[in-house]
Amino acid sequence: MSEKIIMLGNEAIARGAYEAGVKVSAAYPGTPSTEISENIIKYKDAIYAEWSPNEKVAMEVAIGASISGVRAMASMKHVGVNVAADPLFTVSYMGVNGGLVLVAADDPGLYSSQNEQDTRCVARAAQLPVLEPSDSSEAKEFTKFAFEMSEKYDTPVIVRTTTRLAHSQSMVELFDRTEIEDKPYVRNAAKNVMMPGNAKLRHIEVEKRTNAMIKDGSDFPINRVELKDTKIGVITSGIPYLYVKEALPDASVLKLGIVNPLPRKLIEDFASKVDELYIVEELDPVIEEQVKSWGIKATGKEILTVQGEYSANMLRKAILKEELEIKPAAQVPARPPILCPGCPHRSTYAVLNKLKIHGAGDIGCYTLGAVAPLSVVDTTVCMGSGISTLHGMEKARGKDFIKNWVALIGDSTFMHTGVNSLMNMVYNQATGTVLILDNSITAMTGHQDSPATGKSLMGDTVTQIDIEALCRGIGVKNITTVDAFDLAALEKSVKEENAKDEVSVIIVKAPCALLDKSRKPVYVEISDKCKKCGMCLKPGCPAITKNPDGTIHINDTMCAGCGLCASLCKFGAIEKAGAK
Repeated sequence: MSEKIIMLGNEAIARGAYEAGVKVSAAYPGTPSTEISENIIKYKDAIYAEWSPNEKVAMEVAIGASISGVRAMASMKHVGVNVAADPLFTVSYMGVNGGLVLVAADDPGLYSSQNEQDTRCVARAAQLPVLEPSDSSEAKEFTKFAFEMSEKYDTPVIVRTTTRLAHSQSMVELFDRTEIEDKPYVRNAAKNVMMPGNAKLRHIEVEKRTNAMIKDGSDFPINRVELKDTKIGVITSGIPYLYVKEALPDASVLKLGIVNPLPRKLIEDFASKVDELYIVEELDPVIEEQVKSWGIKATGKEILTVQGEYSANMLRKAILKEELEIKPAAQVPARPPILCPGCPHRSTYAVLNKLKIHGAGDIGCYTLGAVAPLSVVDTTVCMGSGISTLHGMEKARGKDFIKNWVALIGDSTFMHTGVNSLMNMVYNQATGTVLILDNSITAMTGHQDSPATGKSLMGDTVTQIDIEALCRGIGVKNITTVDAFDLAALEKSVKEENAKDEVSVIIVKAPCALLDKSRKPVYVEISDKCKKCGMCLKPGCPAITKNPDGTIHINDTMCAGCGLCASLCKFGAIEKAGAK
């Protein structure tokens, strides 16, 4: 018996894993993929799920589970696929035992990412099949089909989703879980040990399976031909299919469910039936370039962009040449991203800004230290890069060059890849100061746990990795732990550690302001004591504004009671509410 409910795309993928009989799920949180794992733990009686320290580890956990004979899944955002690429490219050669699926969440439009890369390009390089659903119902069903396909063709399969699909809703029909019998484990070094001699032979198998999928793909039920008016034909997939249906309701459409490898015969047959062929795909011209290479005339990126998300209006204008009367967007005040009231990172950056320190930054909420008025972070590349970037500067320009620099990294990101970078500094006799901003959670992606929090995704209390002991264990001699809101102690530590010609670590501790749900005493202004100096405004707390007369006002509905403003005021013009 089945029922129908409305689900988000990520929620539907989790349900698909459950119905497909998945037993192991591993992931690293990152928008837009995070909620997949957060929904998988609804089924924790059937599926073991974990937050791994990083995406490479998550992929390897899933690979291990697959080798042992059960269905397994790894989930991550598109830039996480880069981190997982090492095991991913190799397991493409190895193949699977139990079904193995990677869910990769791309981010057209750059809503929460540092680039707009297209996972389909990675999949082509790794010679892995990619399925691309268009709505929540397909997200669930394609996930189930991916496991069947994985086991049939002895290959890992990528299910590609995007921000728009992950966070949109549609109706989904639920079915019972299919219990899949564990595959027997048989020792097979020729298949599972990728030394060069074995890998050469496995490459031959990869080419065979790719050719088989190209041939069979034309009959896959996840592809669909919708023949209507044959004057215009469109090849599309994923979320763009919905834009095509809205903008061109009378056009003939080939909706591809598999986008790598492409079902060539199906595409050639469809192209032969239409007068004018368009290819509509967000980001890179992955389908377009292949179709054109077969000698098929088509129009794509000549009239459409390789940047950002598409829309129905974009297609109306580009394909139908319609002049659209679209009202200009409402002119509203700009709302640049800003740290929350009470965020410990604001306190840290207030000190670094005062000392005119440059920050080699990392991925996390603290990246917002790059913007005014804090203006501390000078670089952000990827997870774990802040420490290595500082190290590179020191080796290039010498220890004196980085005396007014620090590396900045969060506790979860330190566990992700920062440990390796710090180890490199110690090993290669570097100098430099690393600030580990320990707010006790993976804050930016919605408060997921990490090895440093002592809690697992399954809700268990587990061993909490001691960051200070870990740093000491890899050879760091100079380690200081400071309260993020103790401005004097933090300033003193930064000055002392930057003066040393050794590696130093300052662990700046204070929990994320959103972790503590209790209402702290808020701070209030005493207007007749305010000297209008603006010191309390420098950190850019959104709870503090300036009155027309130059005095300040603290919004008691926003104040988190951190006390940073009171610490900065030298005139006693800010105090706790109710203080005598």
